[in-house]
Amino acid sequence: MNFRKLETEDELATIQSINGYCVIFKHNTTCPISRATRIHFEKEADLLPVGTPVYFLDLLSFRDLSNAIADKFQVRHESPQVLLIKDGKCIYNQSHYDISAGETAAAINQG
Repeated sequence: MNFRKLETEDELATIQSINGYCVIFKHNTTCPISRATRIHFEKEADLLPVGTPVYFLDLLSFRDLSNAIADKFQVRHESPQVLLIKDGKCIYNQSHYDISAGETAAAINQG
């Protein structure tokens, strides 16, 4: 799986302007729960529709950006956390062991 890095407010603005779906994966690089969840998500990543952009945020390095995501998409900050964005709005989010690429794909398919 090729994550796209999410490191700037400009990149976040780009995500908000995308027509269609994209995923943001917020990851704490020192947390074993976050590491295990990322590995599981990557193993299931082929369940996501082909071409779905998946953005990766290292929230330890970019905590201010993580806070901006929570504010802009009206979600509570969690770590790890997956947000499904459709047409600039968060329509689904999960955290910790509830994160699943399969369930994220199901949310897209229910569209």
